[in-house]
Amino acid sequence: MPNKKRVALVTGAGRGIGLGIAQCLAAERCDIAVCDIHQDEIVKDALERLRKLGADVLYCRADVSDANARSEMLARIREHFGGLNVLVNNAGVAPKVRADILEATEESFERLMRINLQGPYFLTQAAANWMIDQRGQDDQFDGCIVNISSISATVASPSRGEYCISKAGVSMATQLWAARLGEFGIPVYEIRPGVIKTDMTRPVVEKYAKLIAEGLLVQPRWGFPQDIGRAGAMLVRGDCAYSTGQAIMVDGGLTLPRL
Repeated sequence: MPNKKRVALVTGAGRGIGLGIAQCLAAERCDIAVCDIHQDEIVKDALERLRKLGADVLYCRADVSDANARSEMLARIREHFGGLNVLVNNAGVAPKVRADILEATEESFERLMRINLQGPYFLTQAAANWMIDQRGQDDQFDGCIVNISSISATVASPSRGEYCISKAGVSMATQLWAARLGEFGIPVYEIRPGVIKTDMTRPVVEKYAKLIAEGLLVQPRWGFPQDIGRAGAMLVRGDCAYSTGQAIMVDGGLTLPRL
């Protein structure tokens, strides 16, 4: 029998923001395909936490920048669950070295484009075509795509220009896919996290703690993965069903214009 629960693929869900999203979707009665690059032992506890929320969990160890790995992952999801309702493109990396754009390397630029932009773009292409096929077989099919970008899509950081450009690309990709998939009833959204306490921000935790204390944010606290997770659950649940292509800011008011 086909799986009756909605199936969500969340990339980079072994920890951090991706895990926060996966937990919130599991609590919304989604089964979860977790994609990450880590060995099984490293994500074991995260998978167990999702299972305790009632989800059937499939772990797919895959690099989203690898076309063959993406294809094999979707094949495993098809075999295990039989379908896919939700794609959350969350996997991403920061530069290995924060370098002034006057000195940053092409190698770093290319790495971030492949992982943060090219991989999610073509994973969306493959997932969207699968969702269109499912929609053709069942007019009640309920699909949704959520891209996790960053305030860096619009806030310039010259010490990590490649990251900013990759996230600006994700923002445009959201609009492109929303425009293309509208006729199939598949909404596409973007979430822009602000300063979120994860492994990615660990190297700059003192810097941002000081900035937050000095008034960087309207809401003077760190963001947490669950903050992003709740926003993702809202979108997947359909609470913003008439807002395809829109970006949801989850940044504590960082980008709010103030005098």
